[in-house]
Amino acid sequence: MTEKIGPVQLVAIGFPPDAEFEGRIMDELARLESHETIRILDLLFVGKDAETGDLLALDYQGEELGAIVGALLGFEFEDDGGRPDESLEGMQGHAFGLSQTEIQGIAASLRPGSSAGFLLIEHVWARDLKGAIRDAGGFPLGEGFLTPETLAEVASELIAMSEALEELEAEEASAGE
Repeated sequence: MTEKIGPVQLVAIGFPPDAEFEGRIMDELARLESHETIRILDLLFVGKDAETGDLLALDYQGEELGAIVGALLGFEFEDDGGRPDESLEGMQGHAFGLSQTEIQGIAASLRPGSSAGFLLIEHVWARDLKGAIRDAGGFPLGEGFLTPETLAEVASELIAMSEALEELEAEEASAGE
């Protein structure tokens, strides 16, 4: 089973109490999914009660999502069989990524009254790349989005590379006409 699925990532995004949700985030996720860039495996919005500090699962427009992320966050569900998913056997190999304790720590760090979206996605675009890396004996050593501070260190190089690639793409496009 694990050979048929691309890399899986959990993205946790925090929102302040006065966040205005207009549907743009879901629209963009739908666009990425329709282009087969990603596949949404699960999504759960949670909020931290302003008075009690309890973490609450929030319903999002009746979506039938949240069970997997909810389990990672420690929520209990009625139909939970309590046994591990056998299709994920063999994924341990190398300790890498977010542990369940770290995921729960992210949720616990929310300020009262704030909320967060936990999005579990498969990087569909990387399915074959993942297989090629594993076939070559490769394994992950690290990954993550670069912070703004890290990007600032190489900003001029990134801009120059982006401009060079855009120029090359424009030349190739005009040569193909």
